Amino acid sequence: MKLKGMAIGALIFMILCGALFAGGTRESSGLTLEKGVLTIGMEIGYPPMEYLDVDGKTPIGFDVSMAKALAGKLGLECKFVDTAWDGIFAGIDTNKYDCIISSVTVTDERLAAHNFTKPYIGNSQAMVLLKGSSIKARTPEELEGLGVAYQAETTSDIYMARLADAGLKFTPYEYDKVMNCFDELRLGRVDAIICDSLVAVDYIAPADTPFEIVWLGPADEVFAICLKKGNTALTDALNKAMDELFAEGAMLKISQETFKMDLVSNVKR
Repeated sequence: MKLKGMAIGALIFMILCGALFAGGTRESSGLTLEKGVLTIGMEIGYPPMEYLDVDGKTPIGFDVSMAKALAGKLGLECKFVDTAWDGIFAGIDTNKYDCIISSVTVTDERLAAHNFTKPYIGNSQAMVLLKGSSIKARTPEELEGLGVAYQAETTSDIYMARLADAGLKFTPYEYDKVMNCFDELRLGRVDAIICDSLVAVDYIAPADTPFEIVWLGPADEVFAICLKKGNTALTDALNKAMDELFAEGAMLKISQETFKMDLVSNVKR
């Protein structure tokens, strides 16, 4: 009897210790495709949101920092899957990753096909020219007859398509990555860029930048985390973790580190 009692006592002790040690991280069993890992689809070529460090291997940027912070709240490790933008939503549908954290704009069409968390940052369209450019256009509507670069399959693409449908005649230059747009503008192969304001802000930040923002549209879109339709458990868990990051000031800190300004506090959540 004494031995049995000691065994029961030891078992209770181990259970209590396990509960104590588990207190530092949230229980995440069954939330993700791979145990202990949050696998994230990301198009790693969209500075300052997600891009590679100077070593050409390490993902950095706003979304990367936020993803790591969220995973930490859930007691998970981060694994990033670099994915071309034109196939990124198919990847979430076929379980290649748990979620997409890659500057995904929330649209009615995407809401119908996927789950989304609360938004975490606002965004608008921006028009970028070279400093000292002879181009006189100061709004997208004035880009008649000019070569306009933008990333394909993005809201910038949609925006320019709408202007084209309304009668604006311009030469479109669509690229897989937004950084290619800036390379082409720098080389004088295009006249203007239409891109997300969050991207434009980063490119004009250096003191020696050759670029300037000549137009900013209204902040009429928000970014959120995209998940497979019906994945309510992980959606709720990420929302809770994100709420905590906002409340603790961690999101503000990431914004200031990335953009040198607060671009998160005014987002409608």
